[in-house]
Amino acid sequence: MRNSLIVAVVVLLLAAGPVLAQTTDPTVEEIQSLKQTIQQLQQRLDALEKQVTRNEKKQKRTRKVVMNNQRKTALDRINFTGDFRFEANSISTSIPNHFNGMALQKGMVDTMFYMGATGMPPGSLDDVYGFIAQNFDQYQMFLSQITFDQIKDAVGQIPPEMFGPLMQMLLPSTYQKGYDHDNSLMYTNRLRLNIDARVADNVSFTGRLSMYKAWGDSTGVQVFNGQSNSINIDGNTVGVPNSDILRVERAYFTWKDIGGAPIYLSIGRRPSTSGPPLNLRQNELRGGTPMGSLIDMQFDGITFGWHINDNSTVRLCYGVGYESGFGNGQVLANDTWLDDAWFLGLNWDIWNTDDMLIQTTVARAFDVTDGFNGMVVLPTDPVTGNPVPAPMVMRFSPSANLGDFDMAGILLMRRDGPFDWFINLNYSKSHPDNVTTPFGGLLSDPFETPTSHSGDMWYIGAKWNFNNDRTAIGLEYNHGSKYWFNFTPAQDDLIGAKTATRGDVWEGYFFHKINKNFQLKVAYINYDHDYSGSGWHLGAPKKLDSTPILGFPTYDSASMFTLGLIARF
Repeated sequence: MRNSLIVAVVVLLLAAGPVLAQTTDPTVEEIQSLKQTIQQLQQRLDALEKQVTRNEKKQKRTRKVVMNNQRKTALDRINFTGDFRFEANSISTSIPNHFNGMALQKGMVDTMFYMGATGMPPGSLDDVYGFIAQNFDQYQMFLSQITFDQIKDAVGQIPPEMFGPLMQMLLPSTYQKGYDHDNSLMYTNRLRLNIDARVADNVSFTGRLSMYKAWGDSTGVQVFNGQSNSINIDGNTVGVPNSDILRVERAYFTWKDIGGAPIYLSIGRRPSTSGPPLNLRQNELRGGTPMGSLIDMQFDGITFGWHINDNSTVRLCYGVGYESGFGNGQVLANDTWLDDAWFLGLNWDIWNTDDMLIQTTVARAFDVTDGFNGMVVLPTDPVTGNPVPAPMVMRFSPSANLGDFDMAGILLMRRDGPFDWFINLNYSKSHPDNVTTPFGGLLSDPFETPTSHSGDMWYIGAKWNFNNDRTAIGLEYNHGSKYWFNFTPAQDDLIGAKTATRGDVWEGYFFHKINKNFQLKVAYINYDHDYSGSGWHLGAPKKLDSTPILGFPTYDSASMFTLGLIARF
């Protein structure tokens, strides 16, 4: 069309050419004729210009429709969303008066060396240390060959009338006066990238890549300090700050409406973190399938589900926590092979609408091991109690199957007007084998005979949403009993999983949406531990106000103030 405009201009010039070439003045009739010609050409130019404009707009609309269709086609295949969270935290903790269990272990091993060489009990610790100094080469050889089973047998053979005086000799030197340990300012970054893809009409893929790190630390390995989140295991790689590595937190497919029936199958790295009601304290939608107060742990598994109706879904879940036959070197020691640690559970959304969720979870963990595959730096040898001469990064692999563990819980969660609130009751029970390790057996100490124990935890909370849901204020409380235990190593709490606490936890939080996808978070949490071992299935819980023997320091009280900013995209 632009070429037509050029032609019209040329025609206009040609028409005016004879008049411009005249040497005499034109007549009135010639001028009038020229004006009419120019007017006609101008009308043609205006019409052509309007047509060009219409065609250009039409082409733009066509291109936009094509691009939108292309974008929609791409999004039908895969869709990316995510969030980035920055937090500044101030942490204060208190360690109670206690006896150092690792120092006591060392004293017992050293006494074994003395008695084995001399054939008599020592009169004092000075006798033991003097003898070791005089026979240090033999002592080093003894340490290199001693095993936990040998120590356990030796302790079991000590007559009761000798055991009491022995402990009276060893314990005083291991006393540790209580102290405070504070981290006045700790910054963290967390990045999560969500991936959703449509594979077929009834098959979809879901994934999430996550990074969680403390500022100034990308090592990926923690130094073990006795807390359950100081070992980097398969179940907590993105729940505890570790490094700037982007890890696969979730990756699974879902095959729904199988054979036209309201059933589905889902396999892969499961959506097993941030389940209800934990999403309220993050001001997020439900993030995981199982009840978060029982299971908040990354694992690989299979779910078979049945949509009973639009508001009710029941799921049978299977997962593996420890694979014994690969990557653990067991083929080199054919007399100590372990069984896989696995679990089977039933998760039922009894009633699930926008305003109410009634959910129950019942699960059993089978052949629970004394830990899970992980990376750690151990500062102390748990067998001899001696400091590790040069702490190094170690792959931790379980050494024993300890027994089975049951868990069950029920949750009522509602939204009434501007209020979200919930009540959650939970129960756990151990079924131990007669097995203990240097860290203990199932809820028992290393030199005890394990027995079955039950625990319980109740959890309540409420959140008030106002300012057109731009602002929210919440308060939560939970209490766990002496033998309470759950599988929540990925719970996003720097001090420790709050729902695993054997004691009381209060938490208050404030959220404000600066705009739709950018919000401010202010939170305060306070822990009051009654018993040791929160978050651990190993070792017997100890009353913390009774100067207990602790393998590693344990908080009796802790608190944290948090200021954060979250950007969602």
